[in-house]
Amino acid sequence: MDSPVKDIAAVSAPEAAAARPGAPARAARLGPVALVVAGGLSVQFGSAVAVLLMPHAGALGVVTLRLVLAAAVLLLVCRPRVRGYSRADWGTVAAFGTAMAGMNILFYQSVDRIPLGAAVTLEVLGPLILSVVASRRLVNLLWAGLALGGVVLLSGGGFDRLDPVGAAFALAAGAMWATYIVFSARTGRRFPQADGLALAMAFGAVLSLPLGLAEAGDRMLVPSTIGLGLAVALLSSVLPYTLELLALRRLPAPTFAILMSLEPAIAATAGFLVLHQALAVTDALAIALVIAASMGAVRTQTRRQSRRQS
Repeated sequence: MDSPVKDIAAVSAPEAAAARPGAPARAARLGPVALVVAGGLSVQFGSAVAVLLMPHAGALGVVTLRLVLAAAVLLLVCRPRVRGYSRADWGTVAAFGTAMAGMNILFYQSVDRIPLGAAVTLEVLGPLILSVVASRRLVNLLWAGLALGGVVLLSGGGFDRLDPVGAAFALAAGAMWATYIVFSARTGRRFPQADGLALAMAFGAVLSLPLGLAEAGDRMLVPSTIGLGLAVALLSSVLPYTLELLALRRLPAPTFAILMSLEPAIAATAGFLVLHQALAVTDALAIALVIAASMGAVRTQTRRQSRRQS
């Protein structure tokens, strides 16, 4: 039986559907992937801007600016209702907000001590492990292993030379990232549009506020710092989290987690363009590996969905 998405597309564009049967269904399946990739581009370029902001507000100050300003934008745009939800709904939002705040706090503590590319490389191990644990298909283990090989290669074998505290923060951020994926999907199913995201962002902002005030104080109130903080909030939180929330409504968590292996490649590109960090030949090979793994994961998932719909 045809999917509702395919039926709607066929009604709106009958000639195109007749000429290319199955194209609307393929577009519907690849749509969430495009959302994930766009979100990755946004968040990593936002992280590069955040690195530039840290000398002015500190790591915790940047986290607070990012979450508070992002929460303000989302609450203003979404205007989520707060009545009519169950205790389980609010528990999901609280868990999502806690994971979001924890992921950001730990990650920025990491990039304050080790390079951006290495921090993202270590952090992405969390989603990769989630993809292995959550997947029930052997082929997904292959794609996860290939992505992991690219991640290790991208590190250049230099993890032993990194600041151990910074590396530990990155690994912990990866664990929170995996938790974020799980509760982002649950929030998207329980709340309409981006309402759950707005509420969770506000919860995370409240959690981070005392830490940011303790470290940065009134330095966060400098107009230029607020301007850069707003750019980080939009690039690293509002846009990517909204895109990922929408994607996770239609994309299985294991496939989404493997797609996160693209993050080190995107981070390396952002580092090159924004922070002027050069890419070695091994970095380019590593990027090719993680892209191949992500493409393989997507193709596996789309074929599986095609068999279900046929």
